[in-house]
Amino acid sequence: MYTLYNPKQHVETPYLFFTGKGGVGKTSVACATAVALADQGKKVLLVSTDPASNLQDVFEIELSREPVEIPSVKNLFASNIDPEEASRAYREKTVGPYRDKLPESVVNQMEEQLSGACTVEIAAFDEFSHLLADDGIFSEYDHVLFDTAPTGHTLRLLSLPTAWSGYLEEATHGASCLGPLSGLGDKKAMYQKAVESLSDGDKTTLILVARPEESTLIEANRASLELGDIGIQKQMLIINGLLQSYEKNDEVSTAFYEGQHEALTKTPEESKKIQTFSLPFVSYSLTGIDRLRQIVSDAPLVKFKEDDQGTEFAPLSELKDVIDDFSSKNTRVIFTMGKGGVGKTSVAAAIAVGLTEKGHKVHLTTTDPAAHLDYMFQNGTVNENLSISSINPEVEVEAYKKEVITNAGELNDDELAYLQEDLESPCTEEIAVFRAFADVVERSEQEIVVIDTAPTGHTLLLLDSSEAYHREMSRSTGEIPESVKKLLPRLRNPEETGVVVVTLPEATPVFEATRLQDDLKRAEITPKWWVINRSLYATGTTDKVLKARAASERQWIKKVQEELADNSALIPWMKEVKIGYDQLKEFVQL
Repeated sequence: MYTLYNPKQHVETPYLFFTGKGGVGKTSVACATAVALADQGKKVLLVSTDPASNLQDVFEIELSREPVEIPSVKNLFASNIDPEEASRAYREKTVGPYRDKLPESVVNQMEEQLSGACTVEIAAFDEFSHLLADDGIFSEYDHVLFDTAPTGHTLRLLSLPTAWSGYLEEATHGASCLGPLSGLGDKKAMYQKAVESLSDGDKTTLILVARPEESTLIEANRASLELGDIGIQKQMLIINGLLQSYEKNDEVSTAFYEGQHEALTKTPEESKKIQTFSLPFVSYSLTGIDRLRQIVSDAPLVKFKEDDQGTEFAPLSELKDVIDDFSSKNTRVIFTMGKGGVGKTSVAAAIAVGLTEKGHKVHLTTTDPAAHLDYMFQNGTVNENLSISSINPEVEVEAYKKEVITNAGELNDDELAYLQEDLESPCTEEIAVFRAFADVVERSEQEIVVIDTAPTGHTLLLLDSSEAYHREMSRSTGEIPESVKKLLPRLRNPEETGVVVVTLPEATPVFEATRLQDDLKRAEITPKWWVINRSLYATGTTDKVLKARAASERQWIKKVQEELADNSALIPWMKEVKIGYDQLKEFVQL
């Protein structure tokens, strides 16, 4: 159907961006590509721009912002653009020169101004632009590969060069929320060069990765169009995990195969014009260099023996048990969190419908920039006790700007121009979205609020930022809303808030969910449930390829149940995604 993807034949440009919906296998495809190019003798730098990077899991080596050579692959170097680390370096670079020259109170004020989430994003962006614009990097490496965050975050990151270039072009006062001495004007040339590199088809290819599933194809198409609009025209689509054959007597195998091919018939028309390749669904998990080499080789379907010794585990709970638990305890705020693509939105929607059916008044919302709640409910009829919303950044920004200007009172023309310019900063979006998030959590005083969160990294930035936002909102508006003041104590109260960590029974999602849980515990928030989604093991399939993959799930299910979770539930792989209120209701009542 599609030519198998082979980096040695299909990679044509020095810069490669891998993007797509969470969970489509961007990191695996990027790593396999990097290894294949390095094996050809090319010098390769692989960079993760994902705040929840898992490159270190793949290569089994600690990574930082400085490139390190991967010991087992000659010519391959890797690094992580960690937003928090980048922020610390950026802050020190800005404040450091003044530390012994200005009074301590002034230095403290500078650090305060550079402690918000805005600075975290700017710092990560600064690192990203440096790699794109630095002639030294360009001449040192034959290829620079960017393994990016799930689409919503990436769209924002990639649109920033234009946003910041435009902002710097128009701003005359300086970007006050970044700190008065950040000297962003000096970066203008670098940002412009980054934009030029992104839109140069001889330099940059956007590689859209999708699964043979309708929602991931739609998201890849959206990313293609939006990134095309900001000038990235050279694009390639890789359909990852395409089952090559099926066993007619196995219901799961037949449904799996036919479902994939039906989804491909719904590929958006614009995407059909993009050069498309595929990678097969294989019986082995993509962990370890040998398997990464194999998947993009001329014989990707070779069999690896999975060791399933000692992987017995006790029966797990079901999703309806999770819903019963929250219903009986009357938990007021419920979050679904996890790596992109693990099914957070589906689980959040199912929990919301289940609680509604138990007679609760429920509000379901999303903080994910690439929201899928509309897709889940198809704008169909829902129970009157269930309301649904999404936090739309554009709407929130406009409302926030209007409120700040109104609250500022009487201003002369110069003062108004200054305030309006300040509000044009991309930082305004972060503040506006955060405030909307606090407002929706406040609704839990009247109804149960179920929140489908953005993929892990973005969620952590949001939660980590609670106290920083107090300061930033106080500076911007002069006051802190009650909803913001109550937010963190509410999230930390286990009587009020329940976090559901959603994962897949695979190495990378489990590793990432473990880091998420560790970070949440540091913020004094302990997850109540882990939900292991889309388990082939739970289906009892006899298809040789699917059964081999199911066997590899056992070690991860056991690890979650016995080492990581206080309570765990298992959801089997299903023939079709449950769409609409009635299907979700049927699903949670099984």
